[in-house]
Amino acid sequence: MKTTSVWLGLVGITIIACQRDVQKDNAMQNPVIPVTYPTTKTVDQNDDYHGNRIVDPYRWLEIDTAAEVEAWVKTQNEVTFGYLAQIPYRAQIAERFTELYNYPKYSAPFREGDYYFFYKNDGLQNQPVIYYKKGLDGEPTVFIDPNQLSAAGTTAVALLGADDAGRYMAYTIQEAGSDWQQIRIMEIATRREMPDALRWVKFSGASWHKDGFFYSRYPEPARGAELSGNNQYHSIYYHKLGDEQQKDKLVFRDESNPNHYHFGGVTEDKKYFILYKQPGTDGFATYYKDLEKDGPFTALFDGYNHKNAVVHNIGNRFLVRTDIDAPNYRLIEVDINRPQPANWREIIPESEHLLQTATTGGGKLFANYLVNATDRYYQMNYDGSNKKEIELPGLGSAGGFGAKEDDKVLFYGFTSFIYPSTIFKYDPATGKSEPFFESELKFDPADYIEKQVFYTSKDGTKVSMFLVHKKGLAFNGNNPTYLYGYGGFNVSMTPGFSASRLILLENGGVYAMPNLRGGGEYGEAWHKAGMLDKKQNVFDDFIAAAEYLIAEKYTSSEKLAISGGSNGGLLVGAAMTQRPELFAVAFPAVGVLDMLRYHKFTVGKGWIPEYGSSDDPEQFNYLIKYSPLHNLKQGVQYPATMITTADHDDRVVPAHSFKFAAQLQQAHLGDNPVLIRIETQAGHGAGKPTSKIIEEQADIWSFFFYNTNAPVKYATKG
Repeated sequence: MKTTSVWLGLVGITIIACQRDVQKDNAMQNPVIPVTYPTTKTVDQNDDYHGNRIVDPYRWLEIDTAAEVEAWVKTQNEVTFGYLAQIPYRAQIAERFTELYNYPKYSAPFREGDYYFFYKNDGLQNQPVIYYKKGLDGEPTVFIDPNQLSAAGTTAVALLGADDAGRYMAYTIQEAGSDWQQIRIMEIATRREMPDALRWVKFSGASWHKDGFFYSRYPEPARGAELSGNNQYHSIYYHKLGDEQQKDKLVFRDESNPNHYHFGGVTEDKKYFILYKQPGTDGFATYYKDLEKDGPFTALFDGYNHKNAVVHNIGNRFLVRTDIDAPNYRLIEVDINRPQPANWREIIPESEHLLQTATTGGGKLFANYLVNATDRYYQMNYDGSNKKEIELPGLGSAGGFGAKEDDKVLFYGFTSFIYPSTIFKYDPATGKSEPFFESELKFDPADYIEKQVFYTSKDGTKVSMFLVHKKGLAFNGNNPTYLYGYGGFNVSMTPGFSASRLILLENGGVYAMPNLRGGGEYGEAWHKAGMLDKKQNVFDDFIAAAEYLIAEKYTSSEKLAISGGSNGGLLVGAAMTQRPELFAVAFPAVGVLDMLRYHKFTVGKGWIPEYGSSDDPEQFNYLIKYSPLHNLKQGVQYPATMITTADHDDRVVPAHSFKFAAQLQQAHLGDNPVLIRIETQAGHGAGKPTSKIIEEQADIWSFFFYNTNAPVKYATKG
């Protein structure tokens, strides 16, 4: 069984014909594009936080369905797109990115019964098409084409898995980027749609057992509050194939803890259901239920201070990846008949490197380590014996190897900053790999350099950072540089290829990605050093990365942009309010920007273990010190800023970005533009169609180059 916590948180280049290179003198400044900001009304809203009076003049912008908010969004978008339309090379950047993005993209195949399934995008399709074929050598046939479900390409489809007989496939439909999903069923051999339709699903799989499956969902939300209301009572149900949803059996709900999340799945031998009970995005409890006896749920690991995920079971012996007494994680075997710690058997001891994942497939165990934020994989027996390293194509990011116990062929993907994603076929019997799906992108990695450096943060901590740029680039302080970060929720930032990033690199830019505290790159201790009252460490690490890039002459403050999304949007918001003079451009994307009220919307309360809550007096005291919305100061020249959000973002509701944009426009001094780009029919990022990706990336790079006064190869066609 493969169940873990589900957080539950982008050559030789041929330039376009009929263009002329534009090489601006670095001393020249692009003409200021005048911006007239809409007048945003204020309201007399004051809140008392433990004796502290906090004003919230833009509270009305939280009601995303209100007509006046919709009118405000329309006006702000008119200003933003009016500004972007005046950037001379915007259309050419979009055209160039379309060229770069137009290559086939594949997922790794996986087997269900007699069939292999995989995703493929021919190049510019809005959504990847799901194919299946009988056997590895069979002829691929379209199984589901999401592009046929929506004219705008805003409907995304994902497979959840097939029943034991390999007859029926469960899949999700996701509209306009919302986290809400609908589970549907299709008969595999005939592609016949079954009548089953399960709604109000979030953070769920479909784990088959007998003639149905387990899944997680919320109660139906109040009309009008679907995208912003507080989601509570996340519960596990069992759905019998062919039944209407109201007949589904409630398997688990915690009435005393309505904010907890509950999810899990059936072990591969179908004997047990593993339940994860999670207050938020950090620790969780682990329970199991004997399905053969229809027994009660029994605590395997109670409490929420640790993360214990069942990787596989051999009868009543569970293989568990745990951080108990192991901040870098280890794998233990727990006999559920003797579950006391004294009886645990250590299969993979903790090491100096993070045991990022452990999976099984083909009767083997696979251990994935991070070494300075790059992947290593080892194959071994279930007892940890016969360990051998799998030879990857290089230093980068890999993922896969998980499969059924009787699979003879496994698959994994590999990528790096200059290595386009490639799918490999792996034989666990011989340990040999061979390419299965290779990228056809016209790109020569020999033209570029990817490297890792270490720099010192404010408190003396050493932090690693990846850098990517053209070979032979002069370090004279004049290179446009894009500094991207995240730093939270135990998420590891590892190398990955992005066709969009080539727009930066081929124009002499530098891409920088540090491994900030709060992430998971160096284990749980690294994560905890950047959460709760230590969150300022994350911002200090990011600011120190910028100072390093400037000191080492990669760039200068006038050429440096910062970017991040979601928790990374918070990072950008905090950095630009704490050190506005350090950056030329800021891109806070779908950011958590109001740290006093984030937990009042949709699933925001789940982030309290990471951030803390303003309801707590002690936690309020450190949240108010860095909350981006509350630290904007009147009359300060902030960087040129383009905030990005979307109308269907029900993960980080757009109210964060709306209020931050209104306050920033009101407080900002100087000619630097302060814009908000509000995408429609889109959400937090998942399922965004290719057409919207191209438009958004063209706007971001155009804004970046124009406001760093960078030389750009793309000019208006003559």
